Amino acid sequence: MSDRKVMLITGGSRGIGAAVAHGAIQRQYDLCINYHSDTAAATEIVAEAKKEGVHAIAVQADVGKPNSVQELFSRIDSEFGRLDVLVNNAGVVAPAARLDQIDDSRLRTILDINISGAVHCAAESVRRMSTAHGGHGGSIVNISSIAALLGGPNEYIDYAMSKGAMDSMTIGLAKEVATEGIRVNAIRPGLIYTDIHASGGEPGRVDRLASVVPMQRGGEASEVASAVLWLASDEASYVTGSFLNVSGGR
Repeated sequence: MSDRKVMLITGGSRGIGAAVAHGAIQRQYDLCINYHSDTAAATEIVAEAKKEGVHAIAVQADVGKPNSVQELFSRIDSEFGRLDVLVNNAGVVAPAARLDQIDDSRLRTILDINISGAVHCAAESVRRMSTAHGGHGGSIVNISSIAALLGGPNEYIDYAMSKGAMDSMTIGLAKEVATEGIRVNAIRPGLIYTDIHASGGEPGRVDRLASVVPMQRGGEASEVASAVLWLASDEASYVTGSFLNVSGGR
């Protein structure tokens, strides 16, 4: 087994997750890239890691399903024998809609992946990291959204609500495991150029809304990744229960 720290990135094959993976490779983390469907993208990141001398695996798992989460962590146990960092990044958004247009199927998907999935991944990580469970500590970085503060009116209140729940989980879990060697923090990205906007039905959304951002531009996934990697690192050793808005001032 390697002495390098091991990082799990859920939803790690694209967007912010992939940007975090690229940065983690340069920082010599061993990696587990969780992905839902894009095998080619996940495999490409693993190949990049190998070129840099980093051990990485790609594991397909739907974090919205508890059994799938358990299988994901079993792979980490067998492949690495440790876990030091969880980047709780997997999340989905649906096409713009008012609250009175949201049906139960859409709501259930948002809640299962964005809330339940994040909670199950955090719980499995705590079982491995916590000194109370014989672990050596670690760091959990939850990827929330500035939408948690803005509410997502006329677009995706359900998504914003799910990120508000992640914020509450961040605060509570940070306090719960503060004496067990685990730091828990969150990033709130703003309008970032990733394909989540296309999956929500509007690939040009960032450019359309850039004028409402004080910095007058959308952000890059790499800018979010830098913040994630700082919170994950020992440089943030006295930071827990905190939120870093990467939103251009919005």
